[in-house]
Amino acid sequence: MRLIFRCPSELKDLLPLPVPAAEGLPGWLKSMPAEAFSALLGRNEDTAKRCPPLLDAMTTGFLMPLMCDVRVEDGEFTWDMELPAGRSVEFPRSPMLFHDPVQISGAPFAEQDQFIVKFHNPWAIEVPAGYSVLFTHPLNRHDLPFVTLTGLVDCDRFSNLGTHFPALWRDPKFKGVLPKGTPIAHCIPVKRESWDVEMATLDEAQSHDAQATLDAIRRARGVYRRRFRA
Repeated sequence: MRLIFRCPSELKDLLPLPVPAAEGLPGWLKSMPAEAFSALLGRNEDTAKRCPPLLDAMTTGFLMPLMCDVRVEDGEFTWDMELPAGRSVEFPRSPMLFHDPVQISGAPFAEQDQFIVKFHNPWAIEVPAGYSVLFTHPLNRHDLPFVTLTGLVDCDRFSNLGTHFPALWRDPKFKGVLPKGTPIAHCIPVKRESWDVEMATLDEAQSHDAQATLDAIRRARGVYRRRFRA
């Protein structure tokens, strides 16, 4: 399976590249200890760093990068980026624009005076026939001062223009710089399929296996990682 990221030729040497999510893990996760003492239980417990589902989610797909440094101070966003004009196709020459809050009127996450940014992404994505791309907030990245809204794009058909990313600015007190390359969206290819759903109960053999798995998890650490992780 192959994903192809394309940008206008004028930007080829100017933009940060999309990166495999496995190469873009945040510093806080890398520095997190694998175990921490639980005063409640009186013993060491595994931290999130040893949680396979969390790690597998954060390392799947690709991360889309911020085009340049963006400085934020007192609600003002500034940047210093000069891009050439597009020759064969137009493209955004700024890292972001802004959405009118009226566009999320009635949404449960809409707050009064909610600030909505729109991150520009010049990278078009091509995926195999029958696949779409789920774009969402970088998974488990609650350290970022924004929350990217989730969308699904049929990139097997819409593959010659970049998808831009609206995001809620959740930290009005943020002051500092979002560095060039900061992940602004997580992209995960998904196959378009129809699913039939069946509701059932565990039979005797399945119940026995489920209890055996539960007992194994209670006796030792890392059972899922050793026995079930793909």
